[in-house]
Amino acid sequence: MRQSFAHRRFYALILIGAALLLATPLYSEDPVGAGSAYVLTVDGALGPASRDYIVRGIEQAERDRAELVVLRLNTPGGLDASTRDIVEKLLNAKVPVATWVAPAGARAASAGTYMLFASHIAAMAPATNLGAATPVQIGGGGGAPSQPTTPIERVREAAEEIVEGTPENPGEAQNAPTAEAAEQPPATQAEPAMPTDAASRKAINDAVAYIKGLAERHGRNAEWAERAVREAVSLTAAEALEQNVIDVIASNLPELLAAIDGREVRMENGMLTLATGQLAIVEIETDWRTDLLAIITNPTMAYILLMIGIYGLILEGYNPGTFVPGVIGGICLLLALYAFQILPVNYAGLALMLLGFALIAVELFVPSFGVLGIGGVIAVVFGSVILMDSDIPGFGIPIGMIAGMAIVSALLFFIIIYLAARAVRRPQVAGREALVGHEAEAIRDFSEGRGRVHLQGEDWSARATVPIGKGQKVRVTALQSEGLVLDVEPIAHAAPETTDGSVDATGESQ
Repeated sequence: MRQSFAHRRFYALILIGAALLLATPLYSEDPVGAGSAYVLTVDGALGPASRDYIVRGIEQAERDRAELVVLRLNTPGGLDASTRDIVEKLLNAKVPVATWVAPAGARAASAGTYMLFASHIAAMAPATNLGAATPVQIGGGGGAPSQPTTPIERVREAAEEIVEGTPENPGEAQNAPTAEAAEQPPATQAEPAMPTDAASRKAINDAVAYIKGLAERHGRNAEWAERAVREAVSLTAAEALEQNVIDVIASNLPELLAAIDGREVRMENGMLTLATGQLAIVEIETDWRTDLLAIITNPTMAYILLMIGIYGLILEGYNPGTFVPGVIGGICLLLALYAFQILPVNYAGLALMLLGFALIAVELFVPSFGVLGIGGVIAVVFGSVILMDSDIPGFGIPIGMIAGMAIVSALLFFIIIYLAARAVRRPQVAGREALVGHEAEAIRDFSEGRGRVHLQGEDWSARATVPIGKGQKVRVTALQSEGLVLDVEPIAHAAPETTDGSVDATGESQ
């Protein structure tokens, strides 16, 4: 009876829970983001971490039904793949996005310009700038010198920096006009240098079509957008507003929300009138996932992880059973490989580095008088120089880091070689050969050059070329392979005593 009552009570609780669940709407009447503007802050080069932060931040705003997303931006540019993912999310966002270049002194260069044109609202703070949207792999555009685009050029430039050092005023050297340029008229100097190879022209034309489509979507200046790609031109905030490149200028967030209140923006499902005057500001911070991704996808950190991983495995192979170098090396190597698969890696450089590490490892087991090891260090250095196939600021490996790693690699290699050579020269402490040089005691007189000695708690057969008496100290000179016979010789200062207490002929007196 008691069990039946318990069952009825259990079923009643289930029915009540189901009724409450059905009565609850799918979306609460007061969503989390209602009446709020979510603010995302990006400060630095656009890469996998910033892409993850922006995309997930907009998706969170969509789930919370926020009224607006404000993307506070300050970037020198970024990776093409990450930029296109961000732009795609901006174009298809279900919540309006206002990209705001701030604070004062910030910029939206290169990839940042594409993001401004893709946003529903393009805004800038005073004393900021945008532009220079030419793909950097093709060249800087304008009057800046072209960057090295081939691995050989990058290796040559890196070698020159290491050998000659950095000039005291590199900016002045780069910006100083040549005599020929000074003689040219101003109009000629302003003309962009058009790429001559087909691949560069294709990349330029693709970028032009891309940014013009973004500008036309929101009714902005498509002609200037094309110049930003072809000529790498830039604008200040006031010039951008005057030329219909941006929508508003605002010094702070409240001023931005007040300036765009009542504006109409084009969304995927039609036009939307913004009501932003009374929105609460909610800052969206980066979480542990984004922070971890930012650390391991930093090219310098990924390079360090690769070096630690490879050397950890080499040390584990050289001294098996220690486990610590192998475990640390394996973890670091996997993290580095994960970072490299989302970074612009030149796989020829990565292969050259792996070849260098292999040569260093082989040197430990196949002595080549240092030829393999030195060749491995050189291969690692050249591979490091061409490892990152990008000239984007923030996505290169500093030459100083490469030089430091090369020195550390060379020192580790020579330390290992020194320890290995010392181990070879060290006398053996185990095995039959370790008996040579030890002292023993004759336990009987030698007859016809043969007798027995006591050595390290054992009795051995021995032979000698001179007479040896019982109790005389001898030294082992060799170990014969046949029959385990020791070759011994008497120690001059140790002469055996005769039965009458006198010293025999090998001593000083009788």
